[in-house]
Amino acid sequence: MPIAAEERSRYPKNWPEISLRIRRDRAGWRCETVQDGARCEAQQGQPHPITGSMVVLTVGHLNHQPEQSGDENLRAMCQRCHLAWDREHHLLRRRKKRGRPDLLEAVRHG
Repeated sequence: MPIAAEERSRYPKNWPEISLRIRRDRAGWRCETVQDGARCEAQQGQPHPITGSMVVLTVGHLNHQPEQSGDENLRAMCQRCHLAWDREHHLLRRRKKRGRPDLLEAVRHG
């Protein structure tokens, strides 16, 4: 996923090298997502086996914290898996940006 300009400073300076190493060396240009016991079959530059769109492999932060870019917090993902992984995180950020509180936070804090 493209890095938003306002988030860029949160990533390590060597992020391009880290991302390449994860996608190429560790993942072998394949999505690393495992769901229901099966690994996603998407491969860089090939049609996605489910959507048919051309796969562009990305690297996602499992805890959504770009400052924490150790290998254990990173996963090579196709666009479909990355968007699914980030869905809740993006919804919360969108709500906060629009001034809407997170309902779970509002319940916890009275």
